[in-house]
Amino acid sequence: MTVKIVQSTAGAPAGKLADAELHFSEGILAGLKLVGFTVWDGRDDRGRGVTFPARQYLINGERRHYVLLRAAGDTGNAEPLRELILSAYAACEQGSSAGDPAGER
Repeated sequence: MTVKIVQSTAGAPAGKLADAELHFSEGILAGLKLVGFTVWDGRDDRGRGVTFPARQYLINGERRHYVLLRAAGDTGNAEPLRELILSAYAACEQGSSAGDPAGER
């Protein structure tokens, strides 16, 4: 699996740093990608964060989110994936400051 970072362009919401995609190279998902991850600049000294793909819907006028990638049972933990995306963003950020158009990890 490869994490591809797509830098935000002008007009992006405040705090949005980049989008991230997971590109699969092995197994039944080989050749597919999962999109919808976003890297955000944290507020109040919380550091950077990652949001996962989600779908919005309304119930009684209230906006809610249905997260598409969730833990399967009690053993699932999204934190390693969150850290992988953040480290790929950091590597991309260092690569672009050095003139290298990196973006995959």
